[in-house]
Amino acid sequence: MSSALPEHGAPWSDLEARMQDLAKGDVKWRDGRTGMYIFNAGEDVARVKKAAYAMFSEENGLGPAAFPSLAQMEREVVAAGMSLLNAPPGAAGAMSSGGTDSIFLAVKTARDHARAKRGMTGALNIVAPSTVHPAFDKACMVMDIEIRRIPVKDYLADVTAMEAAIDAGTLMIVGSAPCFPFGLIDPIEALGELAERKKVWLHVDACVGAYIAPFVRMNGADLPPFDFAVPGVWSISGDLHKYGYASKGASTVFFRTEALREFMTFDAGPWPLGRMITPSLAGTRPGGAIAAAWAVMNHLGVAGYKQKQGEVVAARETIEAGVKRLGFQIFGKPQLGIVSFAHPDVDALRIYAQMHKRGWFTAALVEPRALHLMLSPKHNEVAGEYLADLEAALREVTDEQFAPRYAG
Repeated sequence: MSSALPEHGAPWSDLEARMQDLAKGDVKWRDGRTGMYIFNAGEDVARVKKAAYAMFSEENGLGPAAFPSLAQMEREVVAAGMSLLNAPPGAAGAMSSGGTDSIFLAVKTARDHARAKRGMTGALNIVAPSTVHPAFDKACMVMDIEIRRIPVKDYLADVTAMEAAIDAGTLMIVGSAPCFPFGLIDPIEALGELAERKKVWLHVDACVGAYIAPFVRMNGADLPPFDFAVPGVWSISGDLHKYGYASKGASTVFFRTEALREFMTFDAGPWPLGRMITPSLAGTRPGGAIAAAWAVMNHLGVAGYKQKQGEVVAARETIEAGVKRLGFQIFGKPQLGIVSFAHPDVDALRIYAQMHKRGWFTAALVEPRALHLMLSPKHNEVAGEYLADLEAALREVTDEQFAPRYAG
């Protein structure tokens, strides 16, 4: 197959058919067959975000003067996120292209603030639990910062061990709400107390939790404090294209004060056009992502999100009960949309392979070996189907693993 640009263009009808053919090998996510990458909140949400994205697909968030509509939508999205996360008066934030981008911006902001306000000029480090997202490693690679990953205790950040790792070069400490591997919320209150006592920046990575945890709490769950309600928290990352159900890529990053957020700004130049000042690393920013996030948030509102997130929790509770019945053990006590579990007698990765053969595309942990699900509202419809396939996969792997072996 040639990779050269065709000499003559093709009509959309031909291209659409070719694209549909290319997609035949993709996971059947619309049927709820994936536990990662996709956050399927139903056709109602899909219609809204597709239409909104298409309406602003050519507009560029780089130019707020040219497109005040996008600037206004971003302000409203950020304000909504801050209200959900108990931000105090004077807090500030911005949209970004995804969780890695938001984390990068938080680290950059903390670094520049430390240099300007804390007099930190030497080698810098970040102290984080071992379960923290690799985006922090990426940020540290780019900015020549050491990351110190501290083993967890009962799958949660070990605050005492993290304190022992803090020194004069510690720029930031991190907690997750929740961590991706286990779906558990780190002890943010204790980390906040530590941050205040040691006078270091505390970032909460709520890329998974920012747009589900507040509604799960509204639905009656007793969640531990994890946001700006904890005084020591200085910044939070939260992805709109996860449990905010916006189109990719859309995330948010928030700061306790506008004075902190100012250190996120990039002021580059001069060049022939003068200075280029942008709120984030990106220049061009897809208007469709901003518009889709705004549209979905206003389409669902508090009541809609409570319903969708209630469906996520219901799916998790159904699957938890089912896997326990099959002899699996769940890691910790998840309260949101992620659950990880392993069988004491059967290799989880062998079960994973069998589930993949049955059309399920999910994640798996390698240390410890476990099955991993990040659930969406759609999974509440197919939880029984998943459990039936899991039971069959477990039976097949068990039969293989414990089948009698006879010497020839």
